Amino acid sequence: MGGEPSGRRSIVVADADVVARAELQRALEATGFAVVEATSGDEALAAALEDGVVLAVLEVRLPGLSGYEVCRRLREAHGDRVPIIFVSADRVEPSDRVAGLLVGADDYLVKPVARDEILARVRRQLARAPGSAPRPRLTEREGEVLRLLVGGLAPAQIANELSISPKTVATHVEHIYAKLGVHTRAQAVARAFRLALVD
Repeated sequence: MGGEPSGRRSIVVADADVVARAELQRALEATGFAVVEATSGDEALAAALEDGVVLAVLEVRLPGLSGYEVCRRLREAHGDRVPIIFVSADRVEPSDRVAGLLVGADDYLVKPVARDEILARVRRQLARAPGSAPRPRLTEREGEVLRLLVGGLAPAQIANELSISPKTVATHVEHIYAKLGVHTRAQAVARAFRLALVD
């Protein structure tokens, strides 16, 4: 099992398929999420019971404990505090999805899952769990740009203040918006305060 140390606000990704697991990890990390990987049901359960885990994405068919069993045990331990999303390449019938929801999953996706769709589903589940969204990891420069955005400076003023080009500012702003999951400056400012990214 790899990924972030315990105690960090993280998403558990459990899938024995190394390619699928790596693709989802890259997609989540590129959007600012911290990821803990698991290759079996036992690893998934141990990781998801750690402090700081805010969501679990579980393949239904895992070595050892099944995704269903991991879900059941997580619900016993955490109640509804940690959203759970099932993904499956072979349990794709409507009855499989119903079974997944009945054991406590919040969502159920059939592979292959488009990157944008899984990210949207993750964000939606985290938005339904107030206060549980992982704190996005901004670079030092992105943090500086965000603070100046919050301070009301226009992109040209930010470029002047930081001695960088307006094009570079635009790139940083694009990355900040993606990591915060927002589309406008007003949304970015509101989310920055909500996540305590700025004073």
